[in-house]
Amino acid sequence: MGLEDISAKVAAAAEAAGRTAEEVTLIAVSKVQPDARVEAVLEQGHRCFGENRVQEAQGKWPGFRERFEGVDLHLIGPLQSNKARGAMELFDAIHTVDRPKIAATIARLADELGRCPELFIQVNTGEEAQKAGCLPGEVDGFIAECRMLSLPVKGLMCIPPVEEEPSLHFALLANMAERNGLTGLSMGMSADFERAIALGATHVRVGSAIFGDRLAPQGDA
Repeated sequence: MGLEDISAKVAAAAEAAGRTAEEVTLIAVSKVQPDARVEAVLEQGHRCFGENRVQEAQGKWPGFRERFEGVDLHLIGPLQSNKARGAMELFDAIHTVDRPKIAATIARLADELGRCPELFIQVNTGEEAQKAGCLPGEVDGFIAECRMLSLPVKGLMCIPPVEEEPSLHFALLANMAERNGLTGLSMGMSADFERAIALGATHVRVGSAIFGDRLAPQGDA
């Protein structure tokens, strides 16, 4: 499909929802994509990208940033405490803050580094045992805890269960964000980003529809 088509669909979905295209950030998910594909999207002028693994991103993005100005890099995969420093140094936003331990680690590193990426709290809206994320019943307390640590929490993120209607989960996430005074909603992927935009998404994460099918990951991050 490609970047141009997806960008047009994002703009159309925003307009249909009474919003502007500028209200929705398209994150091009470049994880396990060949450098040539990523470079092609950069050459088209796109600057916002998402990566799942800190180690993979460390090997890819410093070089691209030397050649392309204004890259905005988002971590959308799970964050381990031992990779937190690397993530803090490289990424502009982290979408997967989901537990007190990682929040405390980020707060400590933010003091050391003198900067902190924008943060999204990942919510396990489907309460799936195999999936990361703060449980819905714990969200309000965890947001309060992050604020006590002076963390820059921008919003919430979710990945709905594959077998359920995603709109129900998007609406739940939007309600949790609103009652906590958060404006960021990272929700919606290739198959459902238009429904997410209709329900208030500010960030949508689209990979294969822009780049083509992903390759198998190499190594661990």
